[in-house]
Amino acid sequence: MSATLLGAALAFTGTLTAAAAGPAPAAAPARAVEAAAAPLTDVLVFSRTTGFRHSSIDDGIAAIQDLGAANGFSVTATEDPTAFTTANLAQYQAVVWLSTTGDVLNAAQQGAFEAYIADGGGYVGIHAAADTEYDWPWYGGLVGAWFRSHPATQEATIHVEDRANPSTEHLHEEWTRTDEWYDYRTNPRSDVKVLASLDESSYDGGAMGGDHPIAWCHDYQGGRSWYTGLGHTDESYDDPAFVEMILGGIQVASGNRAADCRPETGYTPLFDGTQASLDAWEQAGPGGFTLEDGTLTSFGGMGLLWYPVQTFGDYSLKVDWMMPGDDNGGVFIGFPDPQGDPWGPVDLGHEIQIDATDADPSRTTGSVYSFSAPDVAARDAALNPPGTWNTYEITVEGRDVTIYLNGVQINEYTSDRDIANGYIGLQNDGDGWDINYRNVRIKHDDGGGDPVTDLARGRPVTVSSVEPGSGHVGANAVDGDPATRWGSAFADPQSITVDLGSARTLERVRLNWETAHARSYSVQTSTDGTTWNQAYATTSGDGGLDDLAVTGTARYVRVTGTERATQWGYSLWDLAVLGS
Repeated sequence: MSATLLGAALAFTGTLTAAAAGPAPAAAPARAVEAAAAPLTDVLVFSRTTGFRHSSIDDGIAAIQDLGAANGFSVTATEDPTAFTTANLAQYQAVVWLSTTGDVLNAAQQGAFEAYIADGGGYVGIHAAADTEYDWPWYGGLVGAWFRSHPATQEATIHVEDRANPSTEHLHEEWTRTDEWYDYRTNPRSDVKVLASLDESSYDGGAMGGDHPIAWCHDYQGGRSWYTGLGHTDESYDDPAFVEMILGGIQVASGNRAADCRPETGYTPLFDGTQASLDAWEQAGPGGFTLEDGTLTSFGGMGLLWYPVQTFGDYSLKVDWMMPGDDNGGVFIGFPDPQGDPWGPVDLGHEIQIDATDADPSRTTGSVYSFSAPDVAARDAALNPPGTWNTYEITVEGRDVTIYLNGVQINEYTSDRDIANGYIGLQNDGDGWDINYRNVRIKHDDGGGDPVTDLARGRPVTVSSVEPGSGHVGANAVDGDPATRWGSAFADPQSITVDLGSARTLERVRLNWETAHARSYSVQTSTDGTTWNQAYATTSGDGGLDDLAVTGTARYVRVTGTERATQWGYSLWDLAVLGS
C-alpha cells in the first residue's frame, strides 16, 4: 500500500521499516485498509491584536495559505471578531489563532467558540496566541498555558520529545533555531502531551526551571488543541521545518491526522534513540536494526530485538512505529528469555501486529496476532497511513491486554498464556518487510515501588557438583548469557541454590533446561538457608522451559533434582527468580 503524500513541497522524507509474528501468509489475498481520516477542507486564520502586534503575522498568513493550496484546503484569514458565530465557525475544521494578543472576543463570541470546540472543532495556537484573553479561564485551558515573559530573541536548542506526532515526525531529535522563547505562567505538562521542549542551558534568560515545554497538544472539552510557542520572527515562515510543523498542527487539530495527545508522565525510556540505550537490547535470530537519527530501521529476519534487562508485569508500554509501504512488523509482550530463538516468543508470548493488508483481521494492525482482531472501524479511524508515524500503547494487567492506537482503544483481550510477567521485544520480519521504531518507554501501573525483575541475575549460587572436566559452573545459570549453563555430575540427587541477598517477594521461578533435564525435581525456598519450604514439585519434568508460580518471601531459592531424564547430569541454561 503506497502512502499519499501531504504535498509535493512538504512531503515526509523519512525512511523506515517493520515486522510480524511470522511472514505474511503467501496465499492470503491482500486487503487494503486506509485510515478513515476526518476531512480537512476549510481553515480559519484569526489574527486580531489589541496588544502587541507581531510583524510576522502577514508572513504567517501567507505561509498557511500556501499550505492550503498544496494540501487541498481553503484558508480564510480575518481579524474580524464577528466571524465567531456558531453558524460561521461550523464550516471550519480548525481555527488558527495566529499571534493574537489581548482581549479579542466579546462574551457572545467566546460562547460561540466554546460551542465550536465542544462540537469537535480544532484550535491551533501559534506563538502569541498564549498572550491572549487572560480574563477568559476557558481559553487558558484550551491553549494550555498563558505567556509570562521572554528574553531577547536568540538561538536555542529544542528537544523534540514526540517524534510520532504528525507535527514533529519530520524533525530531528534536536532542533536549533532562532526565535523569541516564551516562558509560561504555569507548566502545562501534567495536562497536555508535550511535543517539544527547550534546553534552557542553550540560551540566556529561560525561567521555567529546566522543564520548559514549547509545543504541545491535548484534547479539550470535546475538541482538539495544538499549540507552538515558535513563530515570532518573520523568518520563521520561510523555514520549511517550521511550516511543516504548522501543517501537522492543523491536521492534528482538525482530526485529519491521528495523534496521541493524552498527557504522558511517569514513563521510563527503554530505547530513547541513543546508541547507549540500544546497547541494552539483544538480537535473537537473524537480521537486525540500524540506528540513525534516533530511529531503528530493520533489515533481514525473521528476528527479534528484545530487552533482556528485566521482565515486566502490570505496565503500559508505548512504542512509536512506521511502515514505509505494505510492510510487516510487531511488538512482542509477555515472553520468557528466548535463548536466541525468535520463535519462542511467538509460542509463549503475544505479538501486537503491524500489518495493514492481511485478509485475516486477527493478523492485521492492532490485532493480538492470531488470537484477537481489533475493532476495525476504530482502528481505521485512528490509523495514520504508510509513510507516517503511529503510536501503540499496550497495557498488560495480569493476563488482560488492551491496545491503543494513537490514543484510541482498538482491542481488548484476555490471554490464556502466562504473559503476566515477561520480556518485551520488537520484530524484524525479513527483507522486504520493513519497519521503523522510535521511543520505546514503559510505566508500571502501580505508580511506584519496585518493578518485578529477575532477582537471581548475577547473584551468588551454590551447586552440589559440576560436570567433571567442564566449565559448566553454577554461576552460568544466573549470568544472563543464553549460551552458558550449569551442568552437574552424572549422578542423583543434584541441586543449585541462589542467594538473593535479602528476603524478597517472590512471584515465579523460571527454569530453562537443556536436553539433560530433571524428570523429578522440587523448588524450595528459605529465609535463613536452614529451614526450607517446598514451593513446587514434579515427577514428570520434560525439559525446556518450566515457568512456575512460586509465591511468598525468601532469601534463598533451591532447585533439587532427584531423577535425571538422561544418563548425563542435570543441565540448566537459565535460572530466573521473578519478584520484587
